[in-house]
Amino acid sequence: MILRKLRSFSSLFWLLLSASIGIAQEDTYSEMEYKLDSLIQLGIDSMAFPGAQILVRHRDSIIFHKTWGHHTFDNNRQVKHNDIYDLASVTKVSSGLPILMKLYGEGSLNLDAPLKNYYKCFRRSNKKNLSLRQVLAHQARLKPYIVFWQEAKKDNGKYKRRTFKTSYSKKYPIRITDSLFMHKRYHKKMHKAIKKSKLRDKKEYVYSGLAFLLMPDMIEDLTDQPFESYLQQEIYQQIGAKRLTYNPTKHFSIGEIVPTEIDTMWRHQLVHGTVHDEAAAMLDGVSCNAGLFGSAESLSKLFQLYLNKGTWDGRQIISERAIEMFTAYQYDDNRRGLGFDKPLREYDADLAYVAESSSPSSFGHSGFTGTMVWADPEHELVYVFLSNRVYPYRSHRQLYRMSLRPQLHQAVYDYVKSLSHDL
Repeated sequence: MILRKLRSFSSLFWLLLSASIGIAQEDTYSEMEYKLDSLIQLGIDSMAFPGAQILVRHRDSIIFHKTWGHHTFDNNRQVKHNDIYDLASVTKVSSGLPILMKLYGEGSLNLDAPLKNYYKCFRRSNKKNLSLRQVLAHQARLKPYIVFWQEAKKDNGKYKRRTFKTSYSKKYPIRITDSLFMHKRYHKKMHKAIKKSKLRDKKEYVYSGLAFLLMPDMIEDLTDQPFESYLQQEIYQQIGAKRLTYNPTKHFSIGEIVPTEIDTMWRHQLVHGTVHDEAAAMLDGVSCNAGLFGSAESLSKLFQLYLNKGTWDGRQIISERAIEMFTAYQYDDNRRGLGFDKPLREYDADLAYVAESSSPSSFGHSGFTGTMVWADPEHELVYVFLSNRVYPYRSHRQLYRMSLRPQLHQAVYDYVKSLSHDL
C-alpha cells in the first residue's frame, strides 16, 4: 500500500530496507489511517466540517494523501485531492513571507532597521521606529485587527460617502458581491486607519494582522515589481506549486474551489471562490494577512522548500540563513518565529493545536477557515490539514472543542516515529 504512494527512488530504497525487519511498518501505517479515518469521520458527524483532507510528506516524498467527506453538508460534491481551499492566515507564511526571506538572504532586508525604511505610510506615524522583526513576531504592540467594513458605516447603518455602491463602475471596481462594489481608492483609508491606530502600552506577544495587510505594497516597493507576479515567478513557479493563487476563480473552475461560509454578517451570501477575510476582500482579495487559496499538494511543496533549507532541484531559491532565522524563536515568552508559528515552549494540551511530539525546531501556521500546515526538520515531516470548518457558519467551533487538530497531527507523528525506530 505504501509502495504505491512513494514518489522517489531514495524513499523506495528506504522502505525496502525497513521492510526487511518485518511487517510492523505496514501495521503502524494501517493504525495511522484507521485513527485518521475515525477522527475525521467523528468531525464530519459532529459537523466540525463537511469534508477534509490530509497530506503527509516524509523525507521529501508524499507518503499519505487522503480526502474525506464533501464540499458542503448537502453531500453533492466529494472532496478531491486537487481541490482548492481558502487558506486564511496560512497566507501569512505562504505569500509575502517567502519573498521577505528571499530578500533577507540576498541582503536587501534588515530585520532590525526602523519600519519607516520599508513601510512608506509609517514614516510619520507612531510606528516609524518599530522593527520588521517585531512586526513579524507579533511583538510590535500593534492592535490585533480593525473591522474595516464596519468602520465604513455611519451610525444609521448606511455606508459613508465614497465607500460602497450597489453596481460596478470605474470608480467602484472592487467587487465584494454582485451587488456591492468598493471605491477604487478606499484602500488608502484603510492604510491611513492602520497608520493612525494606537499602539498597545506593553511590549508583549499579541497576534496582529494589520501590518500583513500592507505587506504587498511594501514588497512592491522593495522589488519594483507587481507583488503577485513576483510571488509566482520567484517562488511558486520555481517549485511547481501550480495551485497556489489569489482570486482563484480567475484560474480555476468554481467546482474545484471548496465553499467557505454563508456570511450572515456583511455579505449575506455564500462566500465561494472569494476570500473569507473581510479586510482582504476590501483589498481586492490580495493581502499577506489572508487571501491565498491553494491545494494540499502545492502548499506542501512550499513547506518542503522550507524544510530543504531553501533548495529545490539543486537550486537555492531562498538562502539557508534566512530559513534558519525566520523559523527560530525570536523573543522570550513568545512562541513565534518571524511570521511562523511554533510549538508552545511548554506543551499545554488545552492550548496547543499541534501534536505534542512536534519538535522545538518545527514551524507552521493555522487558518481561521480550518486549515493548518506544519513542518518538522527533526522528523523530516510536512503535514497539511485542509477543511472548511466555518461552513456553514463561523460560529461552528467543534474543530477546537474536540481538539481534532492535535489528535490528527499526533497520529501522523506516531507513524513517522515508528519508521525511524524500525530503522
